[in-house]
Amino acid sequence: MNEAAHGPVWALGLMSGTSLDGIDAALVLTDGETPRAFGPSLAAPYGPGDAPALRRVHADWRPFRPPRGPAEAAALAAAEDEVLTLHARAARRLLAAPGAPPAAIVGFHGQTVAHAPDQGWTWQLGDGAALARALGVPVAWDFRSADMRAGGQGAPLAPFFHFALARMIGADAPLAFLNLGGVGNVTWVDPAAPAPEAPGALVAFDTGPGNALIDDWMRARAGAPCDANGAAASAGRVRARLARLGGVAAWLERPPPKSLDRNDFAPAMAAVAGMSVEDGAATLTALTADCVAAAASRLPAAPARWLICGGGRRNAALMAMLVERLDAPVEPVEAAGLDGDMLEAQAFAHLAVRALRGLPLSAPGATGCRAPTRGGRVSPP
Repeated sequence: MNEAAHGPVWALGLMSGTSLDGIDAALVLTDGETPRAFGPSLAAPYGPGDAPALRRVHADWRPFRPPRGPAEAAALAAAEDEVLTLHARAARRLLAAPGAPPAAIVGFHGQTVAHAPDQGWTWQLGDGAALARALGVPVAWDFRSADMRAGGQGAPLAPFFHFALARMIGADAPLAFLNLGGVGNVTWVDPAAPAPEAPGALVAFDTGPGNALIDDWMRARAGAPCDANGAAASAGRVRARLARLGGVAAWLERPPPKSLDRNDFAPAMAAVAGMSVEDGAATLTALTADCVAAAASRLPAAPARWLICGGGRRNAALMAMLVERLDAPVEPVEAAGLDGDMLEAQAFAHLAVRALRGLPLSAPGATGCRAPTRGGRVSPP
């Protein structure tokens, strides 16, 4: 571990998002401040029969907060075991890949079941100490709790990595990273700032729904996991401006910092219930884009460039709507030489080294915490 205090080490990041479609794993050479190299990575999608207990908890978490009886406790234990088994399997596969360097530390986000920052709690399944024993490698985990104890939202956490990437690609003007996973989040970066925790270096917050509502709609109405390439939305018509709904409008009017749960926009689903598959997809896609446009008005200055990561960048209809609404070039992060599929897994590799070195993981501009805050627990093997 002492090596990480003095120079870059290889770290393995693991990420399973709220879409619950699988695990991303990526190796990064970093000192926690500057990514020096990106190593092999892999996507480990969940099969139809994978993680049944986890899917149950993820779909209906409210009875489990806190566990109310033996049945709920048993279901949670089964889900936790699935999280451990699936993440250990993905990590071993990557570490055994040809040319993969040994990892000095693993960054393990765990599986978010629910996120309620206004109530002061967040819930990720995953025992980092058990994963460290399973892999024989130190594991950094529990990344959000310290930030919430410091008054923060516990999210988003990728902004410190976004700052490092902006510096790495040689950005000379403020830019925005927009992650469109289940939930959308934006990071505004001033690359001229001396460090990510410096005042004015970052502004980050959740924008609203990313792909979650679109995916849920397509699954329920078309039996498809997503709107592949935005084909349904492209064939439909936007029938309503869902950003005008009471709960949605209140969210958009709320100043950052702010973060949300993937289910916070459930009323939007009710509003499209009677639409065709195509019109519903177009209307929900427009909601995601409208939320991003509203977020742009909350940034300190107009970004010179929007770099899009996450699955949403593969949705041509959504990308076209963003181009219409944003007054700067909108590009997938691949245009800057980055990997939009692995950015979040890479982020937790980077954050693991920061946790190991005792560097801050969050700052007031990103999560609303009172001061730059260290976080994460490091469990030895």
